Amino acid sequence: MNFFRGVMGGQAAGPQPSGAETIHKLCDRVASSTLLEDRRDAVRALKSLSKKYRMEVGTQAMDHLINILQTDRSDSEILGYALDTLYNIICNDEEEEQDENSQKQADDLGAQFTEMFIQDPEHVTLLLALLEEFDFHVRWPAVKLLTALLKNQGVQLQGVILVSPMGVSRLMDLLGDSREVIRNDGLLLLQQLTKSNAAIQKIVAFENAFERLLDIITEEGSSDGGIVVEDCLLLLLNLLKNNSSNQNFFKEGSYIQRMKPWFEVSDDNSGWSAQKVTNLHLMLQLVRVMVSPVNSPGATASCQKSMYQCGLLQQLCTILMATGVPADILTETINTVSEVIRGSQVNQDYFASVNAPSNPPRPAIVVLLMSMVNERQPFVLRCAVLYCFQCFLYKNQKGQGEIVATLLPSTIDANSISAGQLLCGGLFSADSLSNWCAAVALAHALQDNLTQKEQLLRVQLATSLGKPPVSLLQQCTNILSQGDKIVRRGSKVQTRVGLLMLLCTWISNCPIAVTHFLHNQENVPFLTAQISENLGEDERLVQGLCALLLGICIYYNDNSLENYTKEKLKQLIEKRIGKENFVEKLGFITKHELYSRAAQKPQPVFPSPEQMLFDHEFTKLVKELEGVITKAVHKSSEEEKKEEEVKKTLEQHDNIVTQYKELIREQDAQIQELKEQVASMSSQNEVMQTTVTQQLSQIQQHKDQYNILKLKLGKDNQSQSNGQGDVSQVNGLQTEELTQLREEVEELRKQHTLLQTLLGDKDTLIDTLVSNRLHTYLYLFLEALRSQVQSQSAEINQLSTERQELLRRAEAGVNIQCDDSHYSLPLSTSSVQEETKTLSESRADLEQQLASATSTVAILQTEKTKLQTEVQESKKEQDDLLMLLADQDQKIHSLKLRLKGLGETVEDEDDLDARDQTDDDDEEDEDED
Repeated sequence: MNFFRGVMGGQAAGPQPSGAETIHKLCDRVASSTLLEDRRDAVRALKSLSKKYRMEVGTQAMDHLINILQTDRSDSEILGYALDTLYNIICNDEEEEQDENSQKQADDLGAQFTEMFIQDPEHVTLLLALLEEFDFHVRWPAVKLLTALLKNQGVQLQGVILVSPMGVSRLMDLLGDSREVIRNDGLLLLQQLTKSNAAIQKIVAFENAFERLLDIITEEGSSDGGIVVEDCLLLLLNLLKNNSSNQNFFKEGSYIQRMKPWFEVSDDNSGWSAQKVTNLHLMLQLVRVMVSPVNSPGATASCQKSMYQCGLLQQLCTILMATGVPADILTETINTVSEVIRGSQVNQDYFASVNAPSNPPRPAIVVLLMSMVNERQPFVLRCAVLYCFQCFLYKNQKGQGEIVATLLPSTIDANSISAGQLLCGGLFSADSLSNWCAAVALAHALQDNLTQKEQLLRVQLATSLGKPPVSLLQQCTNILSQGDKIVRRGSKVQTRVGLLMLLCTWISNCPIAVTHFLHNQENVPFLTAQISENLGEDERLVQGLCALLLGICIYYNDNSLENYTKEKLKQLIEKRIGKENFVEKLGFITKHELYSRAAQKPQPVFPSPEQMLFDHEFTKLVKELEGVITKAVHKSSEEEKKEEEVKKTLEQHDNIVTQYKELIREQDAQIQELKEQVASMSSQNEVMQTTVTQQLSQIQQHKDQYNILKLKLGKDNQSQSNGQGDVSQVNGLQTEELTQLREEVEELRKQHTLLQTLLGDKDTLIDTLVSNRLHTYLYLFLEALRSQVQSQSAEINQLSTERQELLRRAEAGVNIQCDDSHYSLPLSTSSVQEETKTLSESRADLEQQLASATSTVAILQTEKTKLQTEVQESKKEQDDLLMLLADQDQKIHSLKLRLKGLGETVEDEDDLDARDQTDDDDEEDEDED
């Protein structure tokens, strides 16, 4: 123990060992001691020396410390000492007393030790396993050590953690630790872990990170919270920035709605703390990440819609119009509102309706434009207002029309300040930055809107008293051409660049504006003079823009002015400038160093006002027109004529192709409709087939029942003809039956008359629809239906024949009875037979007509209805006949009972059958004799 007292600062006799020697002895003790207490004391001593002797401890003790982590897992105290020692030799914490060179050496040393530690991925896995220890003295040092490793070698360590089982999940558990120190350092660890690694960002997001982080922000007081809120917001930015998957997950999880309370500011906005400003700044950046123009249009539009629906946009506009808000927060809020409304018609309409809390109330757009053209406002604020105005007009033709309308004579209100008046004031003010901003803002009001370009030609400006008003277009060209009076050559390049960008945007793709521009006789000579001169480096951009403007006058020229046709302008270029020189000057635009910077993103971000020269949308216009203008200048008149002819031919071909496309589209619709009809008819046919099958089955059942009753009736009639008794009662019964049979025959005649009428209606429908395209297909269905009708007609014919047979047998029985009793009963059986014959002939004619008919889609339904009607009538007739036979059988039975009651002998049906058989045998014997 005396050794350790010497190491820890106690007095000892003799010369003191050096730091390297002491560290070497401590390492031997850690490696060789068998007692845990001795190893613990040695590791504690190494920890105390690790900051002063960082190099020595790192080179000699790292392996021993890692071995301690592997072998002494049961003792949390020694684990904590070992982790703290490793943290001290790996961490690169800046110290105030260190100079720049010393700090750089320390950073290099930490990177070297980190590389040594992660050479074996098992060491990182060991640290992740130690995170599961709940002991504070183990878990907290492990978190700090992992954070230091990630700072020094983030990419390599991210790869190891990514492939480690449950590695990210163990780190996410730190956010749920009840000890704030561990939770807060866990936030710092996750910040380092999620930097520039989309795979880990996705895993962390799906480990419910959004929910946990938003809960922590709410618990800590949102924007009024401390450094913990800032750490949470930084982690959220890491997870969402440039990660479309996490952005979609954030939106689908309804987390956008939880951002609204962050921006609820009180009426008293004085005394904002630095931390609150930082927190709110990060919150605004988080909103911008979700609606950034670099995101996919669909995802951006969806987030914009959610922000409007949940009231987040309204809350941001409240901050925008509030008083006492710090300048940097106000600037960032303007940028945020800009991107929330960019390209969203609903959000743009809402923003147009926002009024500032002034007396009288003014639109928010007007208030912002007042700041933009005010040279006393901060430069970044003026850039933010310009960006907001650009986003308000982006793909917003309605908003563009409203801005241009404030410049037209019919809508100018002398009692109020409008957006158009502010833009004109800024356009012609003495401040070059205001000139540039106003010119770019007005150009955005004309972007891709031919109607507003033509409307702006109507704007008239009053220059001075006693002089007639001039058009806005002429005033812009006057500022450019009359340099000695308004803008001296070589000065205010920013103003001239802004005006030239406005003119290029204005007259591009607008032949009427080109004609108005060329109508001023001074414009073309000024442009050619500017392009042909050899000016300094600062004037090259102006020359390039003049060349672009002249090229637009050639490309979009409709040859309405005789002195400035396409051909004459090209001849002028060739004589005064030279085609090659013209193309070279045109290329000055894209070669400018600030052009590529402006082309990267829509937001105007410039380090200084002097570098504010290019607009993002204008760079797109230059890219679109540079090539076509170069070709137009080099083309001869013959080539142009040929190109126009080819263009006309292509237009004709396009028209023909369009017509054929429309025809094909119509035919496709017809084919689809016919297919639907065929499918419908097929289903109807199946239903009809099923119905017919059921009806045929019912008819067969009725036939069987009818045959049974007919046999029974025949036996009863035979019994009556051979019996003895009250003949007058029997005759009366049969006469009554004959009357009923005549009525049934009459009913049958009426039925067939109705059938003939219905078939006549069918013939009319057939004649009108005989040209249907589905004739062949539907004819097969008609044949099937006709066969069914014929079969039913045959059954009806059979029923009629059977009724006639019954009449004949009944009449014969009545005549015999009447001869015996000398009593005659007048019966008109001959008339019944004639009617039956007539009905048979009519039926034959109807069947012949039906065989020659053709059908359509509509006739199928008609035939089905008629067939069902006929079957129902036939069924009804059969039911009536069954009732008739049942009544007759009942009456015969009652007569038999009465005869038996009178003492007469009545034979049963079996006796009658036996007697009939005996009579037949006797007749055969007589014939043989």
